[in-house]
Amino acid sequence: MIKRALWQGLVAGAAGGVVMTLGEKMEQALTGRPDSHVPARTLQRLTGMPERPGRQPLPVNWAMHFGQAAVLGVLRSVMAQSGLRGPAASAQFAVVRLTNDQILENATGVGAPPPTWPRKELAVDLLHKAVYAFATGAVADALAARGGPGPGRRHAALRPGRRAGVGPLPRSDAYGR
Repeated sequence: MIKRALWQGLVAGAAGGVVMTLGEKMEQALTGRPDSHVPARTLQRLTGMPERPGRQPLPVNWAMHFGQAAVLGVLRSVMAQSGLRGPAASAQFAVVRLTNDQILENATGVGAPPPTWPRKELAVDLLHKAVYAFATGAVADALAARGGPGPGRRHAALRPGRRAGVGPLPRSDAYGR
């Protein structure tokens, strides 16, 4: 499962990153909002790369932007492989994506906690991260579905509906036959 989750997650996360970026570019064309250089600055601080004022190098910005998208996609793929699929799983994953950004940006001093942001900036960030999470989830779910329902879904199928007292799947059945 982990081998599948790794490659499928990198694919799903990269696809989600592309969809998010296209959405950002469309939003920027409509609103006039400039490019963010927070990803580059965060990567520079995490790696000890030199920093400079103003605009940051595009390759550094993209390395962090798409690198984070791809790597976090692995977690969404693990969710899908386990049987956590669909819009509810993607909504859970959106929180993870936002949390990851905030930990890295705040720990490096590049960002500030979201409650201190202007509301418009916060809304735009939430929108774009949700687009990423749902696009990544759609790809991860589709790829994982090729391998069957996953252990969580197999367990739920033992007694459909919310029921107490349903023990775990036998180990031999957890990943299918």
